[in-house]
Amino acid sequence: MNQNIIELVKQCPDVNITLKAGELVEAIDYCVSKTRKELEQLITDANTETYPSPDQVAKILGVDKSTLWRWTKSKYLIPIEIGGKRRYRMSDINRILEGGDKK
Repeated sequence: MNQNIIELVKQCPDVNITLKAGELVEAIDYCVSKTRKELEQLITDANTETYPSPDQVAKILGVDKSTLWRWTKSKYLIPIEIGGKRRYRMSDINRILEGGDKK
């Protein structure tokens, strides 16, 4: 029922719809539930740390890999070792993109 109403509204945004009180509550519950799931997913995605490679980081920041090496030496952007490979925390990269500082 709720999905049918949403599809109808998408296809005919100017249509008038008459609902019983129970149907209105059901439609509102559906919308709230759907929005809650979407927000929970956004929060989960935002809190999930990723670890891109030096090539990916250089591309994201628009710098050469030699710049990443210099930033490591100056402790501006410090990589971590995962399985013998150099990786960077996406949260550190986002801080640089947002304000230019690591901390």
